[in-house]
Amino acid sequence: MSSKTLQILLIEDDQIEVMKLKRAIAKLGLTHELIEAENGEVALEILNKSEVLPDIIFLDLNMPKINGIEFLRIIRANEVFRYLPTIMLTTSNNPRDVLECYKVGVAGYILKPLKYQDYVNKIEKTLAYWSENELIKI
Repeated sequence: MSSKTLQILLIEDDQIEVMKLKRAIAKLGLTHELIEAENGEVALEILNKSEVLPDIIFLDLNMPKINGIEFLRIIRANEVFRYLPTIMLTTSNNPRDVLECYKVGVAGYILKPLKYQDYVNKIEKTLAYWSENELIKI
C-alpha cells in the first residue's frame, strides 16, 4: 500500500485510457488525485496556472497538437517544471521512441499491456515506487 497520496497529472487524449487509469487506481484502493489534460497544450495551461505542481506526470506519446516528446522537451526547458518526474505511458514499443524519451529526460517508459490485469499491476508498481520516492516540492 502506498505511503503518501500523489497528485498525478495524466496527459492522454483517449478517454478510454483515462477511464482505465481511474479504474485501476480505484481497484487498487488508492487515494491519489488525478488531474486530466486531453493534450500537451491543456497540460501546459494547467501547470502554468497551478499553485501546486503534480508529484508525477503520466504522458501519452502519440497525441495531437503536442506529442509526448515535444511536451517533455518543453517542460525540461522550464526552470519550474524541469524536474517533475514524467513517465511515458504508451503503446509504442519503438526503440527510437524509447531512446528519444530517455535522451530528453523521461523518468520512466511504460508500455500499456493489452490485458487489463497486467495494466493494473504495472500501475500499482509504478505508483508504489513514486509514493515511496522523495519528490521535489517547489
